[in-house]
Amino acid sequence: MPFELPPLPYSNDALEPHIDATTMQIHHDKHHGTYVTNLNKALEGNNDSNMSIEDICRNISKFQVAVRNNGGGHYNHSLFWKIMKPQGGGEPQGAVRDAISSSLGGYDKFKETFANAGTTRFGSGWAWLVVGADRKLAVTSTPNQDNPLMDVVEMKGTPILGMDVWEHAYYLKYQNRRPEYIAAFWNVINWEEVNRRFDEAMR
Repeated sequence: MPFELPPLPYSNDALEPHIDATTMQIHHDKHHGTYVTNLNKALEGNNDSNMSIEDICRNISKFQVAVRNNGGGHYNHSLFWKIMKPQGGGEPQGAVRDAISSSLGGYDKFKETFANAGTTRFGSGWAWLVVGADRKLAVTSTPNQDNPLMDVVEMKGTPILGMDVWEHAYYLKYQNRRPEYIAAFWNVINWEEVNRRFDEAMR
């Protein structure tokens, strides 16, 4: 079956004032929608088109560039919508909090490291919190629509939190002030979903 654009799990204006409704509508409907359309076109006639998007990412070196760009865009955004929620934010609790303390020096240090990964990513890309092969948490960033599942990236792992730092994610509200967008992002994180993904990655 062709890949489909997943619906937003909340309304376009649900993350106001941190992320504006117009940005959410364009970002989800237009940008993510285009990634899905182009991914399906790139996979037409491909015997591997029945693979999950996760398995495609894990074997991305076997696919053409269009699958890498659009498949990454589909996976990344599908995760992105779910790790945000209205009235989100606060500090993580439970297993993720403990893992952040043991692997990353505590929540404040993690926030600094993660924000820096997003701020210093040149051009377009993503900042990630991942579970590595050693079962420890690590912070990394990737260019364009790459992600840590891909077999071509420097630091591999299972993403449990991702932050989009493409300009289309924030430019209408924040213009070129990426650090302000990153500061606002902490207010919409769905830590329950991050914890769920962490538990799944640790199994």
